[in-house]
Amino acid sequence: MSMVSSWKTCSIEIKDFVIHLLQKTKEILKDDFIGFYLHGSLAMGGFNSKSSDIDVLIITNKTMTVETKRKLAELFLNFSNEPFPVEISFVNKEQLKKWAHPCPFDFHYSEFWRGRYQDDLSKGTYQYLNGKLSYDADLAAHITIVNHRGICLEGPPIVEVFPAVPRSHYISSIMGDFQECLENIEQDPIYCTLNLIRVYWYLKEGIISSKQEAGNWGLSSLPKEFNFTIQKVVNSYTGEKEIYDLEKSDLLALRNYINKNVQELFNLLN
Repeated sequence: MSMVSSWKTCSIEIKDFVIHLLQKTKEILKDDFIGFYLHGSLAMGGFNSKSSDIDVLIITNKTMTVETKRKLAELFLNFSNEPFPVEISFVNKEQLKKWAHPCPFDFHYSEFWRGRYQDDLSKGTYQYLNGKLSYDADLAAHITIVNHRGICLEGPPIVEVFPAVPRSHYISSIMGDFQECLENIEQDPIYCTLNLIRVYWYLKEGIISSKQEAGNWGLSSLPKEFNFTIQKVVNSYTGEKEIYDLEKSDLLALRNYINKNVQELFNLLN
């Protein structure tokens, strides 16, 4: 039984959660708010309410104050994981005007940062929530996906706000994630397997896909010997719970096959 949806087909609970998040964020940003854009599985389809993050990019007018960062951190600490985890980046329009990779940004929240932000707020420290300028190589991928598959929930149309990201920057961004997935496939087999396939598909055919789409492409396009493993991964990703035993040797064989092909394609492109 598939549990996955997109913004068009998702439950009222998911829609209400996102709209509430948008409203609360605007209350903090006030006049600095420009637009709220969905990317990731909720935009492309394949959002699993049991396991997926809600991926958002917010564009603002000017550089964010430390005070605003701390207010946003407090909001997301209360809001994220209740019940859906949020991954959100704030980029101001000046940072997008002159595109650079890695892209600078003002503020980022994901569950990875929960403990660090909690510490800063409870102790009154500024170790993570401060005025330092940060850069994120992942933004080249996020913005490419917004440009191709994103959804504007409020603000100017995507084409008016976001720069075109050079293909080489997108590839550099997804290859960073690809390397991590090569290493972590045993710890996180579902995410990593689908991501490896997704990168391979992009390098092979230029398709920007969701993890679910990549899994389905893998079933139809990769050697049949991998079908059983890919099917288990796709079922785990789209289903109610992860009940499938994945054989380490099968996972590694699939990983090595994809890696070999990706390295060949990557070398051709360079």
